[in-house]
Amino acid sequence: MTVLAYLIGVLVFVLGLGLSIAVHELGHLIPAKHFGVRAPQYMIGFGPTVWSRTIGETEYGVKALPVGGYVRMIGMFPPRPEDEPGTTRTTASRFAQLADEARKAEAEYLQPGDGNRVFYKLPVHKKLLVMLGGLAMNLILASIMFGLVLMVHGVPTQEPGAEVATVSECVVPASQATTTTTCRPDAQKTPAYLAGLRPGDVILSVDGTTVHGSADVGRLIRPRVGLATTLVIERGGSRLTLRATPIENTLPAVHADGSPVLGADGKPTYVDAGFLGVSSTDHVVVERQPVTALPGFVGSQVAGTASVLVGLPKAVVTAVTSSINGTPRPVDSPMSVVGVGRIAGEAVSGQLSGFSTIGDKVFFFVSLIGSLNIMLLIFNLIPLLPFDGGQAAGAVWEGVKRSWARLRGRPDPGFVDVAKALPMTYAVSLVLILITVVFSAADLINPIKLGG
Repeated sequence: MTVLAYLIGVLVFVLGLGLSIAVHELGHLIPAKHFGVRAPQYMIGFGPTVWSRTIGETEYGVKALPVGGYVRMIGMFPPRPEDEPGTTRTTASRFAQLADEARKAEAEYLQPGDGNRVFYKLPVHKKLLVMLGGLAMNLILASIMFGLVLMVHGVPTQEPGAEVATVSECVVPASQATTTTTCRPDAQKTPAYLAGLRPGDVILSVDGTTVHGSADVGRLIRPRVGLATTLVIERGGSRLTLRATPIENTLPAVHADGSPVLGADGKPTYVDAGFLGVSSTDHVVVERQPVTALPGFVGSQVAGTASVLVGLPKAVVTAVTSSINGTPRPVDSPMSVVGVGRIAGEAVSGQLSGFSTIGDKVFFFVSLIGSLNIMLLIFNLIPLLPFDGGQAAGAVWEGVKRSWARLRGRPDPGFVDVAKALPMTYAVSLVLILITVVFSAADLINPIKLGG
């Protein structure tokens, strides 16, 4: 059952990725058709075609590898000025030959009557609408997904108090706590056990002092050896008052924030201090948010993804070194589709904590689809080909050149030839492939651990 659930999680992730790509490409296709550009193909994925159907003048299809997609629009590259009648063609450089080969490949899709249905003849503002339409669709879909998470499911919010995770029945030194699983009949009972604390209780105050988080419990209990202590807790929506007397026990030394104090050898140090007999976590509840919280939440997701993009070179180095020496990768490190698919499988199969109900798992995938769309949005904003931002940058440059020429009374400079940027496009594509290989290998060799 676990294997089947894992595979279901991976499949749902692949479908979510395909949906995100399909919506992105629709953002290009719809305005292109509206402006009269002929689009002979709309494809999801790359590689061999698995299924396709021609409707009107467009072939719609799905390919074997659902890791991308494209809308083929005719006339993405303008012809060379040397190819116009009455001009002389000079010997082309290797880079120019690459552009010519791309133009030749595009020309195979041209049909009689396509002269005014080519992309490069669109006005600048229409080119921008076509190229940025995919990004707009990703933003819309992400906002819908995040809106469902915020307003229907809710998001984790830390509340005052500390939630009891476990209650120890008998007293053992901290150094033996991980090896002792049963209590001897004559073992001393812990103060928490005698007081009646249970897992799931929320400790609100210790002897009149408000508890704001898990670290406060240890900070307030440790000085109270042998002192009767009043605990105000919340259980099942009701407040209860319990009394316990902490005893002295050997415990790990901790800093004010609850982090362990390490010795010179890097191992935890221990002290004798007040002991209650519980482990606790911060009190986190899932709360639904108003619609007004959506813009800020989406904005934070965009900013977070952008920061990942900025830190990508360093993340690549970290992924390589971590895979070689086996050190844990940061949980906020970028992942390939291999890594995200693994996380999706683990969430559905119950290998990750926090996804105990079907609703939790459903909204995990809703949130995941939202994050995928933000990722597509940010990466396609890069003003380089093959990203949408590259074509958009070419359109903006064309508008700037034409406006400057008009201001100076100069002739129209014509269309910007983005085909000249193809050598850079190939270089960027190669870098993307290498980055994908690095993170895919890291996700297989040294996957990110999100906890169980």
